[in-house]
Amino acid sequence: MPGIEEVARATGVSTATVSRALRGLPNVSDTTRAAVRRAADELGYVASSSASGLASGRTLALGVVVPSVSRWFYTQVMEGVDAELRAASYDMILFNLGGHRGDRERVFHRSILRKRTDALLALCLDFTVEEREQLASLGHPTIVVGGPVKGLRSVGIDERSTARRATEHLLSLGHTEIAHLGGEDEEGLNSQVPAGRLRGFTIAMRAAGLPVRPEWIVPGGFALPAARAAMNRLLDRPGPRPTAVFAGSDEMAFGAILAAGDHGLSVPGDLSVIGIDDHDFSESFGLTTMAQSPFEQGAVAARILLDELGGGEPRRGSVRSPVSLVVRSSTAPPRAVYRAAPSI
Repeated sequence: MPGIEEVARATGVSTATVSRALRGLPNVSDTTRAAVRRAADELGYVASSSASGLASGRTLALGVVVPSVSRWFYTQVMEGVDAELRAASYDMILFNLGGHRGDRERVFHRSILRKRTDALLALCLDFTVEEREQLASLGHPTIVVGGPVKGLRSVGIDERSTARRATEHLLSLGHTEIAHLGGEDEEGLNSQVPAGRLRGFTIAMRAAGLPVRPEWIVPGGFALPAARAAMNRLLDRPGPRPTAVFAGSDEMAFGAILAAGDHGLSVPGDLSVIGIDDHDFSESFGLTTMAQSPFEQGAVAARILLDELGGGEPRRGSVRSPVSLVVRSSTAPPRAVYRAAPSI
């Protein structure tokens, strides 16, 4: 099997440069990096992570803590992280909490300490004081994706601004009776995400001189089944119905669309729906949404950690990811007269 020396000879650079290029570390030009990777592929050279770790004093592994592996957002972030790590010849060690009420003590107090990693990335989590101290004791670079956390760097969208813009889209179409399908402040998860989106919705409504009806703010759990059930309960209420819904995620928006069908309502004829994410299924649902890229957020967060591990200057503060309005068929101007729910 060819070694790193053969790759170095083929490209005319040092073995140290070959190592840095294949691990995605800084201070290597794009041209040299491409040449090294091409030569390594042609020669069939595969870097030994154990040997590289021994040489550098590192494990060449990055830990990723996730609330669960069943949500689209989480899997997209992990795909982005993994793409960057593979390019840098790093491994990803997954610490799955198994749901927001999962065994956090097992992960934070035992698993992370027992499995050596060089850095840590957490998804959509808030931390107790004890957990923060546990992380600080490791002395590893740490970053969060999916909502800001006090004292830690983060990568993510501006929750408040994104929600405000989504609501303003509905307002621009002439809607004044707007409901919000939000996420609960689940124990252990980052409460800044649902709170920021609710705040953005409220700001937009009040700026338009419109009331925010408490009974039209319903928790959807960031999941289709819970959102569908919540929206059905809202539509079952006697009295006026909303003509539009701002859902705090696309999966909740899917639930709202299905609930409208459960009540014989058309989307967008009787009910306009907008979400946040641009989920893989959003186009199939014809969903208007505020598109973000969790894949890119994961990749950016991984690059920040890798750059720091490579000797780069630690990046301070948060990174704001772009969001864009994608208009599809689920939003339209309201009908002149909307239907009220039948009185019971």
